Amino acid sequence: MGYTVPAQTRIGHVHLKVSDIERSLAFYHELLGFEIIQRYGSQAVFISAGGYHHHIGLNTWHSKGAGPAPVNVPGLFHTAILYPTRKDLAVILKRLLEAKYPLTGASDHGVSEALYLDDPDGNGVELYWDKPKEQWPLDANGELQMVSDRLDLAELLREAE
Repeated sequence: MGYTVPAQTRIGHVHLKVSDIERSLAFYHELLGFEIIQRYGSQAVFISAGGYHHHIGLNTWHSKGAGPAPVNVPGLFHTAILYPTRKDLAVILKRLLEAKYPLTGASDHGVSEALYLDDPDGNGVELYWDKPKEQWPLDANGELQMVSDRLDLAELLREAE
């Protein structure tokens, strides 16, 4: 191979095609709490956490009024949004439940705990927090062994109290 991406490399942002900017902002801004950083007329908006220039771009340049992309074709599976602590994940879970926003899944992956849902355009969204690295499951050879076990939502919600 010869090249390895630097260890400090991160995914900087995701830019999503959506059918309706205001409907998407109701989800990403009003429900999930991302800040609006900049609007580009009525066709695009950049949003972020903590004042970063943008973590998520939303645009209708090629998708205004369109239906969701078919599930069975190549494309984005989900956008993963990393929360800093387990308590932060619990707080957003509580918020989603209070808003009666449907989850599509919830998993304990050994390395992380994750909530899954779809945005208003059917784009998959994962909300998760990473467990401390020393808690990650390893096999007898020291190799990482991620899993997809059931996440106890009631136990997670206790963190929000």
